[in-house]
Amino acid sequence: LSTLAVALGMTAAASAVAKYPDKTITMYVAYSAGGTTDLTARALAQGMEKILGVPVAVENKGGGGGTVSATLLAAQKPDGYKLLVTSTGVMSMRPLMMKVAFTPANFAPLIQYSEYVGSLTVRKDAPYDTIEKFIAHAKKNPGMSYASSGVNTQQQIGVETVAKCKGLTFKHVPQKGGANSNTQLMGGHIDFIAGSGSHLPFVQQGEFRELLILHRETRDPTKPNVPIMKDIGCPPSNPALGMIVVAPAGLPADIAKMLEQAMKKVTEDESFQKLLKRFNLPYDFKDSTQLKAAIAKETVWYKQYLTENNLLLKK
Repeated sequence: LSTLAVALGMTAAASAVAKYPDKTITMYVAYSAGGTTDLTARALAQGMEKILGVPVAVENKGGGGGTVSATLLAAQKPDGYKLLVTSTGVMSMRPLMMKVAFTPANFAPLIQYSEYVGSLTVRKDAPYDTIEKFIAHAKKNPGMSYASSGVNTQQQIGVETVAKCKGLTFKHVPQKGGANSNTQLMGGHIDFIAGSGSHLPFVQQGEFRELLILHRETRDPTKPNVPIMKDIGCPPSNPALGMIVVAPAGLPADIAKMLEQAMKKVTEDESFQKLLKRFNLPYDFKDSTQLKAAIAKETVWYKQYLTENNLLLKK
């Protein structure tokens, strides 16, 4: 009887995979609407609809530096109908520094398609047009305010690395995503932002100015005049986090493979590549195996950083 039950169970599972997908797939986005994560996720969803033949609905679940959406996804069934576009930092860093209702083991990494390369960004009418002038101003005016996508997000850590290196003091005003940070800067409510990519159209329009690119070891060839950390005598900032798609742990291998292949095809398409170029986002594709290794390596870096800065969660 037990053997028959197992056989029937395997047949049912195979049948479920064969029918997948047969209804709407929901793709949560870890940050607010209008940012680079949101816009690339929506493009990814549109491409997936054409390949998979079912609607892919996008829902923004911002907050907590990505932990709100991760908590939501961790509680879903691993059937391929609930996915999340987020940052590798939610997997590698958040569980190390704050109490969350999930662990990395709650997720099945599927793909990475880009990276968040942030920058210290100001308005075009700011009284400093170089990073050297900015630092001089900050020394005379401690407590300058800035926004990022959340507390101890990649970009915020980058800015605080600059502050520590140069003996500066800033006031952090966390937001639910890059689009919110842009609004705060545009309205003059803060002095600068830790840009995460969604600021780039404003840079291209001449509304914002990038003073320092974070998370890069060499200057961006498309912006050779914008300095990086080593140009101002500071140690390298934290590594660039990946823009990734994950599912709940326990996702059947056949469904995971189907999703991975579909998303890879979408990200290789000319229209998706143009979107990345529009935001000056690098195309950095990693499959599930490569992504798992990258998250593990990233976790090691953040564990050391958080320990050295007394930010590691006490258990």
